[in-house]
Amino acid sequence: MKQLTRRSFNGLATKGLLGSAFLANMPLANAFTTNKNSKKLGVALVGLGSYSTYQLAPSLLDTKHCYLAGIVTGTKEKESVWQEKYNIPKENIYNYENFDTIADNDSIDVIYVVLPNSMHAEFCIRAAKAGKHVICEKPMAVSVAECDAIINACNEHKVKLSVGYRMQSDPYTHEVKKYVGEKTFGDVLFVSSDAGYVSNGNPNQWRLNKKLSGGGALMNMGVYAIQTSIYGTGQNPISVSAQEFSTRPDYFKDTDETITAQFKFENGAVAHMMTSHNANGNRLKCHCSKGWFELDPAHSYGPISGRTSNGDVLKFPHKRQQALQMDDFAKHILLDSKNLAPGEMGKRDMIIVEAIYKSIREGGQEQLLSLGDLGIVV
Repeated sequence: MKQLTRRSFNGLATKGLLGSAFLANMPLANAFTTNKNSKKLGVALVGLGSYSTYQLAPSLLDTKHCYLAGIVTGTKEKESVWQEKYNIPKENIYNYENFDTIADNDSIDVIYVVLPNSMHAEFCIRAAKAGKHVICEKPMAVSVAECDAIINACNEHKVKLSVGYRMQSDPYTHEVKKYVGEKTFGDVLFVSSDAGYVSNGNPNQWRLNKKLSGGGALMNMGVYAIQTSIYGTGQNPISVSAQEFSTRPDYFKDTDETITAQFKFENGAVAHMMTSHNANGNRLKCHCSKGWFELDPAHSYGPISGRTSNGDVLKFPHKRQQALQMDDFAKHILLDSKNLAPGEMGKRDMIIVEAIYKSIREGGQEQLLSLGDLGIVV
């Protein structure tokens, strides 16, 4: 890294990260075995922020096809804490300067990039050049051009690529896709999707710094609303128009606070989405020609809940979405199963994000989209 490092943005980020007291209460990982003696793939987490700490690392204790093999951090103090808690071999601990030497480590198969959005492209490309399969946390990058660069690097170095869309592995999402595909409630006519929360924490956190995040609510929670609008109709939109609202400009000085957008689809269906860092939203509802179905909550870590106009209540056993997500990608690598969140899906969503921002700049002008089936996984 040159100027922008994890250590430098940690000063901007919220601190709820890696207290020894928290990690001391987490269960120890199982003893490690090498890939040669196991069918599990070794995963290295790049960036030990709150998502890695509270979601990904614990989830890797529940996975069947992969395990936590290594870490990459710019904070020296975290190395010993994670090493002890997860029994990580010293040779599997890297920093951002020696990261590229991970190419020589056969015990690491997959690199999961969990850094601020503006750093995704650099580290995904470096991971691909190291010959490692790549999971890139959402959003895939801060521009379509960066998405293309990641995809090209993975193709060039013949490694697999997935985006960290945990909801694509959730059974409730699969049920929604089934309803849409089988027309259980007839044709989908209108989809409403909300994804947001109220940010009252540190105004200097990296998500509110456009240089690091690439945008505000849209680049964070908005991706979920875009996704549900798409799998709630079963197709990509053909146009989008959007609006931005700000009620706390003193807090949201650099990034978007609340955005609404309207999509049109080739079959005549329409969708409305709302995303915000200053309003709670966690719902998907699909209105159809013969009824409706909804998820509420729809985007949280779970448990998710769903209902239909038939009076059915959707209930699936709760499992960590991140564990399901990482196992699905491991199975894609090991068994050549379907990639539920390929790089093309991340690129498609960034095309839509750029169109939404353009519509806002142009006063809500409708933006035509030519996406075909890009990123559609059935």
